[in-house]
Amino acid sequence: MSGPLAEPPTPALLFDLDGTLIDSVYQHVIAWRNALTVVGIDLSVWRIHRRIGMSGGLFVSALLRETGVSLTPAEVEELQKLHARAYLEQVGSVRALPGAPELLRFLTDRGVPWAIATSGRMETAHTALGMLGLPEDTPMITRDMVRFAKPDPDLFLAAAALLGVEPNHAMVVGDSVWDLLAARRAGALGIGLLSGGYGRDELERTGAFRVYADPADMLTRIDELGLRQTI
Repeated sequence: MSGPLAEPPTPALLFDLDGTLIDSVYQHVIAWRNALTVVGIDLSVWRIHRRIGMSGGLFVSALLRETGVSLTPAEVEELQKLHARAYLEQVGSVRALPGAPELLRFLTDRGVPWAIATSGRMETAHTALGMLGLPEDTPMITRDMVRFAKPDPDLFLAAAALLGVEPNHAMVVGDSVWDLLAARRAGALGIGLLSGGYGRDELERTGAFRVYADPADMLTRIDELGLRQTI
């Protein structure tokens, strides 16, 4: 006779930041366009948008491959600094996405572990904490803390380790195909949000098992993820 079933662990949630919790994708697009213009590269904003969510280094490499322009490692590093400065000049127009603070508060109140894992560096990412009403010690992994960023799984693996959970007991919430590719490589389930500009079909093809409009929509339907609205 078999014994009692083991209690399943509460799933942890690992959140991307830009386009997932804060409405900042287009500020990043404009910041990258301005930075690229400084070094003489003129690109349409739609081409830049398709790469948002990747690590800065891969982002630059991909765009340089498309344009045929060559930059030295020092010039690539300077380009990323130009982007950070251009983004911080616009940060006053960035807001939390609808329902993001409420979703994080809901998870905290119910003891659901969660963390933020972003391809952004701490220099720009920390500005989101105030927008979301979060303390400085919020669990967050940024690009500066890992070897590789998305679509590599390092950010999500590090975030899971920070929470003390196995990646296969976590769900990744992101708005881009790069988030979902990284989630699959980390062994976590992927949840897609439309709030970063990618379409439902793109997110589902990359592995999202559920897709929501934004954090508010996700919170309304949180029971679909095995979490309950009531304690």
